[in-house]
Amino acid sequence: MQPTNASLGEFLQQEPEMDEMDQTAEAGDVAVVTLHPRADRNQHLRIVEALLFAAAQPVEQAKLASFLPEGTDLNGLLADLKANYANRGVNLVEVASKWSFRTAEDLSFLLRRESVEQRKLSKAAMETLAIIAYHQPVTRAEIEDIRGVAISKGTLDMLLEIGWAKMRGRRKTPGRPVTYGTTEAFLSHFGLNEVSDLPGLQELKGAGLLDANLPPGFDMPIPRGSDELTADEDPLDGTEMEQPLEMHLPEPGESKPKDG
Repeated sequence: MQPTNASLGEFLQQEPEMDEMDQTAEAGDVAVVTLHPRADRNQHLRIVEALLFAAAQPVEQAKLASFLPEGTDLNGLLADLKANYANRGVNLVEVASKWSFRTAEDLSFLLRRESVEQRKLSKAAMETLAIIAYHQPVTRAEIEDIRGVAISKGTLDMLLEIGWAKMRGRRKTPGRPVTYGTTEAFLSHFGLNEVSDLPGLQELKGAGLLDANLPPGFDMPIPRGSDELTADEDPLDGTEMEQPLEMHLPEPGESKPKDG
């Protein structure tokens, strides 16, 4: 199809302009492309985000600003990041004027780490535990009489706290002292089926835990592990934890060495 005279005239008028464009290209001129202002902001957001992710501790705002061009709206960048992470698994938070990423509060339970703290019992606690195990039900005063020393409050408290000893009842004697016994946790820890499985006199001798030359008439009680109260025990009345453990004071003229 041949162009009309009018269209051809317009085409011929446009040719010089096209020639000028070709000449410009041949001259090697490069067009200057400017970045959109938003592009710089996005890059700054990425920088701040990377710095905060890599930091082991919360970062001061001044330190973040040192990585950005002077005059950057850091407050705005932090506000944008905080909004972006508001509904994610980690949130951007400000703590003591410092910034850091932290696990979202509603997901913190997923990262909770539980560990068993190893605690070494003192000699006094081990002796007290052994007396409770072999002589239960036993009162504080009876423990002191067997050991020959006064018991510190912390010794019994520790055994109660770790769950190896428990309050059983109250002795039907003046003052109604609390009686103590061992627990299932005690049996589980020491690999016993019941308290009567504790080693006897000959076993302790064979293990070297008792002197071979014991005093004449020395005997060891047979442990009783029943949770049922004995005839000389009353049930606990619920006030045991509200009052301090009873103290066994020596009689006038009697002295006892301090707990060791």
